[in-house]
Amino acid sequence: MLDVTRAFQGSGSVEERFAAIESAMPPEPQQLIDECSQHLAFSRNNYQRYLPKAYKYKRALLFACLEPMTVRSSSQDRRLEGAMAFVRRHRHSRKDYLPAENIDVSWISEKWRRLVTGKSLQQRSCDEVHRKYFEICLFTELQRQLKSGDMYIEGSHEFDDYRSRLIPWSHYVDRVKDYQQISGLSTEPDRFISNLRDWLVDIARQTDAGFPGNALVRIEEGELVITRSLSSYEDTAFAMLDEMLKARMSQVSILDVLASAEQWLGLSQGFGPLSGFDSPIESYAERFVCTLFCYGCNLGPAETARSIAGLNRKHLARVHGQHVTEERLDKAIVKTINAYNRFQLPRYWGSTEAAAADGTLWDVYERNLLSAYHIRYGSYGGIAYYHVSDTYIALFSHFIPCGVYEAIYLLDGLIKNLSDIQPKRIHGDTHAQNFAVFGLAYLLGIELMPRIRNHKDLILHRPDREVRFKHIDDVFGESINWTLIHTHLPDMLRVVLSIQAGKITPSMLLRRLGTYSRKNKLYYAFRELGRAVRTGFLLRYYHDDGLRKTIHAVTNKTEEFHNFAKWTAFANGGVIRTNLRHEQTKVVKYNHLVANTLILYNAHEMTRVIQGLIDEGYPITEETIRQLGPYRTDHINRFGSYTLNMDQEMLPLEVTFELPVEESRQ
Repeated sequence: MLDVTRAFQGSGSVEERFAAIESAMPPEPQQLIDECSQHLAFSRNNYQRYLPKAYKYKRALLFACLEPMTVRSSSQDRRLEGAMAFVRRHRHSRKDYLPAENIDVSWISEKWRRLVTGKSLQQRSCDEVHRKYFEICLFTELQRQLKSGDMYIEGSHEFDDYRSRLIPWSHYVDRVKDYQQISGLSTEPDRFISNLRDWLVDIARQTDAGFPGNALVRIEEGELVITRSLSSYEDTAFAMLDEMLKARMSQVSILDVLASAEQWLGLSQGFGPLSGFDSPIESYAERFVCTLFCYGCNLGPAETARSIAGLNRKHLARVHGQHVTEERLDKAIVKTINAYNRFQLPRYWGSTEAAAADGTLWDVYERNLLSAYHIRYGSYGGIAYYHVSDTYIALFSHFIPCGVYEAIYLLDGLIKNLSDIQPKRIHGDTHAQNFAVFGLAYLLGIELMPRIRNHKDLILHRPDREVRFKHIDDVFGESINWTLIHTHLPDMLRVVLSIQAGKITPSMLLRRLGTYSRKNKLYYAFRELGRAVRTGFLLRYYHDDGLRKTIHAVTNKTEEFHNFAKWTAFANGGVIRTNLRHEQTKVVKYNHLVANTLILYNAHEMTRVIQGLIDEGYPITEETIRQLGPYRTDHINRFGSYTLNMDQEMLPLEVTFELPVEESRQ
């Protein structure tokens, strides 16, 4: 186009300029038309025109995947099923346009409509469809509806009909009464709505009344601005106690720590041959400790065998492959948590009523099913997602792909946590601000309190259209749709009772409901409930500076645990050297167990040293102890001990060698 324009603007007669334009045109004018169409599509943020070129290399694979599947709609909408039958019938066609054969194309969006049919959204019927664009549009919509639960695959684990896992309505009637008594929430829709609305109005009025005296929060141009409070408190007694702990805590290696934990807790007793008929292993406790060190510190069996005398790499691989599972590692982690919970020190650091959840990147090889590029970390890997108690101990761990919305796993750790520490309040990072997660957590009896970032972009939902406030009215937006919550409350409670019964996990449900489905009203009900609950939380967050500090302190403990766990996995550059999904998860749980074991040992050593200082008359207060933490590494030797022998006999230096003389040159 640039060359054509320059030729048109050139000097000379009209005939000469037309000749220049003709010479600037490509041999095939259709090529220029296609390039212009793609440019217009890009300038209008319409990427669909670029897809056919990439699709032609994946078309056979997509049809091969679709062939053995039985895909069904979870609603009365059967339009997508008809479209799939249509493309299957014309799978081997090479025509650009196919007769529509009375198929319903009303499900196609406006951006796709003109490419597929050449008509606008208002024109419901069509005579023919563009084959390639129709197939791409169908696969795109199928992927979206499988994620939202609007479509399901019979016999699938990830994408089955989630409704089949819910408890029957007959069981719901029996269990909902117990739920109301335990949770304290009314299960009668009118009373539930009334209580929730009154709660929200009360919090809003308290925040509004205290707003003039709140020096840290103000409204500028209709937006809330929060000023962070600064603390200049310095405790010299804490610094002295910290130095005393560094000086008096015994120097120890990680292997010695693991051996101590084995003697205290008998962790190896929870492991053994999966078949139950394997030949016994001599010194099994010692072998188990070496295996835990091998995989928890990411050395690998070959390097561990080189570092520990009398050990063979096959010994470690046998225990790892035939004796250790994720479930058994979780049980061993629970043992360490319960032992840690018996100490007095953690009571000064937290109440055990709160936990925080956050993820950190683990590097893995690029060529495997879990690996993905994480934009924020700028590397390939997977996310180790931990739930860390406010007493510093990690309660549960997941290993999930990059790019997955972490909030859907926020509640899983509390549901699956079987230790003596049972938090009722969960903190998260920015990802935890999801409406549906707030609504589900509220019905599960879990208080969700995430750390808030970009609070200016968050919307406060008005309890009712008629309710107005004197000082904070400008920050409220649209009102809550109480009718939607009222209508679907029994459906939401059925989901909650199914989760409590172990029929379905929160993450599985949120993966299905976590998209803006046009059909799934249950998602909209959870979202509307979450709007009310999150608005109440935000009002408390703005009003109470102490609450903001508490959330910040607890979420910081997860960041500290990430660093501590990474410090423990010191070998091989922190890269998980396996491409199998379940093996990668086992490595993360090995490391979780080792990190918890070090935390347990540190609590033991700190208790011993503090008691010794108290016996010596050293002044120690509760306030000073509260500033301590168990993530201490100064006394731990990660790399083992090396023996230096300067008297050993050494061979003289060999600096040359002689190659054999070739026969042909003899």
